[in-house]
Amino acid sequence: MTSEMTGGTTASWNFLRSSHPLWMCGLRPFLLLAMGSAIGLLAWWSLVLAAGMPAPLVAGGALVWHVHELVFGFAMAAVAGFALTALPEFTGLPSASRARLRQLALLWLAARLGFWLSGLLGLPALWLAAIGQVGFALLLLGELLPALRSPDGRRHAAFGWLVLALAGTAAGFYVDALRGQAGLRWLYATLGVLMLLIVVAASRISMRVVNRAIEDLAPGADAYLARPPRRHLASFAIGLYTAAEWAQQGTHLCGWLALAAGAAVLNLLGDWHVGAPLWRRRFPLMLYAMYWCMALGYVALGLSQLDLLPGGSIAGHHLLAMGAMGLAIFVVCSIAGRAHVGLASDTGPWLGLGAALLLLATFWRAGAALLGADMHQVAFAGVLWCAAYAVLLWRVGPGLWRPRTDGKTGCAD
Repeated sequence: MTSEMTGGTTASWNFLRSSHPLWMCGLRPFLLLAMGSAIGLLAWWSLVLAAGMPAPLVAGGALVWHVHELVFGFAMAAVAGFALTALPEFTGLPSASRARLRQLALLWLAARLGFWLSGLLGLPALWLAAIGQVGFALLLLGELLPALRSPDGRRHAAFGWLVLALAGTAAGFYVDALRGQAGLRWLYATLGVLMLLIVVAASRISMRVVNRAIEDLAPGADAYLARPPRRHLASFAIGLYTAAEWAQQGTHLCGWLALAAGAAVLNLLGDWHVGAPLWRRRFPLMLYAMYWCMALGYVALGLSQLDLLPGGSIAGHHLLAMGAMGLAIFVVCSIAGRAHVGLASDTGPWLGLGAALLLLATFWRAGAALLGADMHQVAFAGVLWCAAYAVLLWRVGPGLWRPRTDGKTGCAD
C-alpha cells in the first residue's frame, strides 16, 4: 500500500507513468474515458446539429461517427471499467495489472484515432481502428477469462460471451467499412448486445442496491430478488429482436419482436414491487427508470416498424442509448467510481440532479423525434446530456485520479 500511495503522489502530475494512481484499478482509466467521451462527443454532436460545425470526416459519414463513438467508444470504456472491477470482486481473483490496463487504454485510443482519421487517410486508418477496436474487446476478454473460469466465476459466464459478441459486432462493422459500406446494422446490433449486458449486470447491482434500500426503509419487508426466469426471458427477447433487426430492419416481424422485448423488460420490473417505498432512494430509482427507458425504447421501435408511430425508430434508439445505456453507466460511475477508490457515497443532491438531467435529455430527444422538432431542439437534448455527465465527472472524477487515502489498494471496496 505504501508504495502505491508514494508512487501515486510522486507521479500525480504525469499520468503516463505506470506508478500514477490512474492505473491502480481497472475502473479508474476507463470510467474517466467514458465520462470524458460522454461530454466531448455529445458537445461536438450538438454543435454539428445546431451550429453547422463539421463532424469528423469518417468512413460512413457523420451519423455513423455519432453512433460508432457512443457504442464503441463511450460504452465500451464503461464496460471495461465495470468488468475489470466487478469480476475480480465476485471471484476474489487479482485485478488487471497496471501494464495490462495501459495496453487496453492504448488499444482504445488507437481505435478512436484510426476511426476519426478514416475519412482522410482511408484504408490504413480503418485498419488501425479495426485492430484497436477488435483487439481491445479480445484483450479485455482474455483478461477476464481467469475469473470467468474460476469456480465462483462460472455463474458470470454471460459477461464473457457478451464481450465476445462485442468483439464480433466490431469485426462485422469494420468488414463492412473496409468494403465501403456504412455498417449501421452492426452498430444497432452492438446497442442490442449492450442492452443484454445491462440486464445481466443490473441484476447483480440491484440485488445489493435495492436490498440495502429495503433494509433502511422497511426493515423486515420482503427482499428483492432478480429472478433468473424473468431475466432470461428478457435476454432472449432482446437477443431475438437484435438478430432480426440486424437481418431485416424495418419489417413487421421486427416490430412484433421489439414489442415482445419491451413487454419482457416490463416483466422484469415485477420483481421490484416488494412493498418498500424504493422511490425514496436515488439509486434504486435510477435503476428502475433505466428499465423503463429500455422498455419504452423497444415499444417505440416496435410501433415504428409496424407503421404505427412516425419517428419511433429514432425515438426508440435514443431511449435505449441515452436512457437505458446512459443511466446504467451513470449509476455504475456514481456507485463504483467512489466505493472502489476508497470514498464514501456522495450523499448530496448533485448525483440525483445529474440523473434527472439525463432523463430529461432522453425524453426531450425522443419527443423531438416524434414531433419533428428542428435541429436546435435536438441539440438541446445533447446539452442536457453533457450537463448530466459534467456533474458526474465533478463528483466522481477527482477520486479516480488521486491516490487512495483509506489504507486499501487496487479496486478494494
